[in-house]
Amino acid sequence: MDLIPTIDLTAPDPARIDRALQNAGFLLVTGHGIDPSLPAAIRETARDFFRLPVSAKQPYAVKVGGRGWLGPGAEANGYAEGTETPPDLKESLSFAAEQPTGDAAVDAEWFVPNTWPFEVPDLKPLLADYLAGMKALSDRLLDLLAVSLGRPEDFFTRHTGHPTWGFNINWYPGTDTVGAPQPGQFRIGPHTDFGTVTVLDRQHGKGGLQVFSDRHGWQDAPYDPAALTVNIGDLMARWTDGRWKSGRHRVLPPPADAPAEELLSLVYFYECDPGTDVRGIDSHTYLRAQLDAITAD
Repeated sequence: MDLIPTIDLTAPDPARIDRALQNAGFLLVTGHGIDPSLPAAIRETARDFFRLPVSAKQPYAVKVGGRGWLGPGAEANGYAEGTETPPDLKESLSFAAEQPTGDAAVDAEWFVPNTWPFEVPDLKPLLADYLAGMKALSDRLLDLLAVSLGRPEDFFTRHTGHPTWGFNINWYPGTDTVGAPQPGQFRIGPHTDFGTVTVLDRQHGKGGLQVFSDRHGWQDAPYDPAALTVNIGDLMARWTDGRWKSGRHRVLPPPADAPAEELLSLVYFYECDPGTDVRGIDSHTYLRAQLDAITAD
């Protein structure tokens, strides 16, 4: 079965997309137009930050949903499923939408300025280019998803005039940094994402991404160095009245036979305009509750 197909965005097949999102909620996409040298430069720069001593990173520490550094033990994604897992074995640099809407209450919660570590000054201009590309790509994907669902092309993007989004640079170090995994502990615990679409630039590894489907259980996600990984979240699944599945996934712990493995993932979470009604729920009330749920402390 074509569980997680590769879709060429220059000649997409809407029926194939529809089938894949019914099965596992995941796609690989090529023809996306993102210059591969850009994520490579972001990884190199972010790695310089993550390898700083904790004392240098601590001034940027935030809780889940904040803009800054999520240190060890800050997040446990399994909590979103109601599972009391140990904290995720990762660190993150988190950024989010910051251009204000003019609504003071909305802006205070969802559009506050990002924090840029002065130790890595090259990061801000690199991310300016990358995040602009992610925004354009996400809207392009939403238009394609609408067509794949048999809806008008702007069915989703009519709700992304001034959307929220989040972006994590996830660092998955080896056991020399995080120690031996506890029972049931992952780099990221089993969960589904919360919003509309997630666009992931990932590295291949033994302790990498796994995807769940009802028919096959947990399987290693296919990898193509030229492709981005796309999955849909809870709001998109709800928007389709359950036709499509929110992609359940996890990231395995550092492998016993490669304990020094280090991976860096770039994760763009695209959402919708604050106040958007998604089949009877307020989208951002739901998003805030889920972010609170995965806060490990």
